[in-house]
Amino acid sequence: MSTDLAGSIGANLPYLRRYARALTGSQDSGDRFAAATLEAILADPTPFDGAGDPKVALFHAFHLVWASAGAPLGEPDTRLSARAQDHMATLTPNTREALLLNTIEGFRVEEIGAIMQVGAEEAAELIEIALREMEASVAGKVMIIEDEAIIAMDIQSIVEEMGHRVTGIAATRSTAVALAAREKPDLILADIQLADNSSGIDAVNDILEQFDELPVVFITAFPERLLTGERPEPAFLITKPYTETQVRSAVSQAMFFSSTETLVA
Repeated sequence: MSTDLAGSIGANLPYLRRYARALTGSQDSGDRFAAATLEAILADPTPFDGAGDPKVALFHAFHLVWASAGAPLGEPDTRLSARAQDHMATLTPNTREALLLNTIEGFRVEEIGAIMQVGAEEAAELIEIALREMEASVAGKVMIIEDEAIIAMDIQSIVEEMGHRVTGIAATRSTAVALAAREKPDLILADIQLADNSSGIDAVNDILEQFDELPVVFITAFPERLLTGERPEPAFLITKPYTETQVRSAVSQAMFFSSTETLVA
């Protein structure tokens, strides 16, 4: 493997791991398939020869490995993962892959087609089907942890337009913990760097100590702080500046795959 190829793969590996984690529903399983992909590339790097975009080639290599294994889900590592896998069985085949590749990883439909070996039109249709199926499934209570008022209001508007109710907005760690204690949310949307230099990660950890597992979507300008390989890693991580579609996708998936009895079908 050339130095350039190794460097390119290394730069994109955290994002492949993020995708694999969300796709399989298990951090352990996602990491195993990411590792198997690297082994396959080491054994035969020729698919990267002349590849226009090494990131597309890397994700395509992952899909070949995953599909050859029967596109399995991972062994659930949490109760949320177990519920996620139950819900995945109800989705139209291939839609979740296309949606994750587009809205979380930022691939264009042409690139998704190359990764999944389908046409661009089919990739676009798969994305639309996934969004419709997920958004129509559940609605619930969302808590927002964000210290920038304009961003917080924008996220609130997106979430409410989807049919969810926002329990409140917190700008600091202590405020977030108190807000969650007053009304348990079904989903947390959290920034990492908060006002008064407190941490959204710490705020989420404090909240999770109060309740059973809750799904969390991190929206941050610092994704490298969470994509470290340490446990646990978030299944849903959006990089600022975000798009409305990214927020809708992550919220829909988190609600769909982690729904509890409090959610309204």
